[in-house]
Amino acid sequence: MYLNSIFADPERTERLIEIAKTSLQPLLEGAVMNTIPLTIVSFIIGIILAVLTALARISQVKFFQGLARVYVSAIRGTPLLVQLFIIFYGLPNIGVTLDPFISAVIGFSLSVGAYASEIIRAAIISIPKGQWEAGYSIGMTYTQALKRIILPQATRVSIPPLSNTFISLVKDTSLASLVLVTEMFRRAQEIASTNYEFLLVYSEAALVYWVLCFFLSVLQGFMEKRLDRYTS
Repeated sequence: MYLNSIFADPERTERLIEIAKTSLQPLLEGAVMNTIPLTIVSFIIGIILAVLTALARISQVKFFQGLARVYVSAIRGTPLLVQLFIIFYGLPNIGVTLDPFISAVIGFSLSVGAYASEIIRAAIISIPKGQWEAGYSIGMTYTQALKRIILPQATRVSIPPLSNTFISLVKDTSLASLVLVTEMFRRAQEIASTNYEFLLVYSEAALVYWVLCFFLSVLQGFMEKRLDRYTS
């Protein structure tokens, strides 16, 4: 019915085409200026946090194990949106006021760190114990064996699921619009609020997300093929 009303009214059709054209540039600007940087920065910080958390989980120090377990459980057991609201809207109650972009980076980094830590931990423990023993037999310390033998192999194993995490993060950045970050979906909301063509503008934003994720999926496939060259 919606499509029939569009095609039956040439003026409305022309108006929608014009809105789609004028909306595309602001949406792309939002993606380039905020969505993509927010994704990359949050993912890098999150991966660093994930590696540290994974190492803490497999360490022999009970304190580090417990601390890592509590962190992962808290982040995985609460909605990401709630975490963002606590950081941006809740922390000012105790005198900590953060910039919207910084708040979003903290929230997304903590989320990536918790979920990716389980991926990395699983990749590390999937390496046969004989690999550790081989390193020890030639005089390597725990750190040297981890750095030179275990982590390179674990990296290859964890690339596919971590790539999926990155792609999911691209879509999750739309939640940053609720903490006033002017990323792509926030731009879509601003545009739709002026012309009231919510279906058109939001569908256009969804299309841009889809294109971004499609190219990332292609890149993921290329990386996996490159890594498969080093396995039998």
